[in-house]
Amino acid sequence: QVQLVESGGGLVQPGGSLRLSCAASGSIFGFNAMGWYRQAPGKERELVAAITSGGVRNYADSAKGRFTISRDNAKNTVYLQMNSLKPEDTAVYYCYIHDMGNGRHYWGKGTLVTVSS
Repeated sequence: QVQLVESGGGLVQPGGSLRLSCAASGSIFGFNAMGWYRQAPGKERELVAAITSGGVRNYADSAKGRFTISRDNAKNTVYLQMNSLKPEDTAVYYCYIHDMGNGRHYWGKGTLVTVSS
């Protein structure tokens, strides 16, 4: 059983920064991808950023230049540094891991990010 625990969400003013963390535990294949999706009220869940265990990164256009994804493979932890936050970044952010060994996706419960003055 794989579990993901997110932290770091909260309320921030426009232009501010937040750092999200997500730690995975359980039986995880060494070759995997971790990342973040988000879902705003009334909208579909969308990919924000992802990073493979080899360090290949992928960003949504809305995140490029403002967000940075990184990971610590030894800790099975992924981070999302979010700068220059905008009100439209308000959403529940979900961490996931894609286990390349069994093809499964595992999800965290989500952490709320609210960008408002």
